Amino acid sequence: MGGSGSGRRPKPTEQKERLGNLGKRKLTKAEVIALPVGSPVIEPWRPLGDSGSALWTRIWTSGASWLKASIDGELALMVCEMTDERVRLRAQVFRSADDWRSRRGLRELDRQIASLLGQLGFSPTDRASLGVGEVKNHEFTELHRKIAARRSAVSE
Repeated sequence: MGGSGSGRRPKPTEQKERLGNLGKRKLTKAEVIALPVGSPVIEPWRPLGDSGSALWTRIWTSGASWLKASIDGELALMVCEMTDERVRLRAQVFRSADDWRSRRGLRELDRQIASLLGQLGFSPTDRASLGVGEVKNHEFTELHRKIAARRSAVSE
């Protein structure tokens, strides 16, 4: 108990902005980065199956602004190979529902894939820690702005 990785994960800045900053803490503003237009997807250097290839393309098109092929390529390739393995293992679990070892292996593989995708910055919390958050105009954004303006006018 209490080892590394224990406790709550930090709440993404986008979620804090949507809920309002009740604690009046300073929020780190995510800088909006324009994705490169038409950047080619690099080819994997080991063969991938259909699911792995599809994930490879999504990784390099979605994360083009913060991923570097020379540094993140091997990690991306590993997660794509794990995805191909997951498809095969999932089919095996459906064929023999009594095989609890395969089902347990599938769940462990799911955890490893989620962890690797997080390391690559494909979860809201990890994107926020990288400073690559999405900036969306939420329906309450204008309301929060008006409330803040009224509060500042009253306090003056």
